[in-house]
Amino acid sequence: MKKLALAAFITAATLGATSVQAADYVIDTKDAHAFVQFKVNHLGFSWLLGTFNDFEGTFSYDEANPSAAKVDVTIQVASIDSNHAERDKHLRNADFLNVKKYPEAKFVSTSYTPNGDGTGVMKGQFTLHGTTNEIAIDVKEIGSGQDPWGNFRRGFEGSVVITPADYGMNYDLGPAAENVEIFLSIEGIRQ
Repeated sequence: MKKLALAAFITAATLGATSVQAADYVIDTKDAHAFVQFKVNHLGFSWLLGTFNDFEGTFSYDEANPSAAKVDVTIQVASIDSNHAERDKHLRNADFLNVKKYPEAKFVSTSYTPNGDGTGVMKGQFTLHGTTNEIAIDVKEIGSGQDPWGNFRRGFEGSVVITPADYGMNYDLGPAAENVEIFLSIEGIRQ
């Protein structure tokens, strides 16, 4: 009987430990611990860098089963900030993002393939400018643990290269600017 009770206790403890590892997180945009940035070549002479200041999202991650990870992010594209007001105004108009017609960009993951070393590939549906395409984001886990305020946090970074023409944006900036690199730094607070 003691062996049966001990086995039941160990099983319950193990199941409890596993469920603690599976968690949902809210991306911490409130305290600016998450960023969606972009980089595009400017006429072959330099790099234009910018960010989207207004976005929100969630993710789910289970250390025991990383391949079950999920992400859902919505970006308010009018929040584009390239550190130049006139350029941002142009990027918001119909030549590029057309924010009046397409106010949001969205990424919803469909699969995650871990490499076993804290990196992996997150595939999903990315909607921009009214067009949805599958993209694959190279992901790297940065870290996780308790913060000084009693929350548990987990962070990742990722990058992907997209082609604006694939999303119906055909404004010609020359061959050097055909692609845009998107970099994400995501820190989530466990719920």
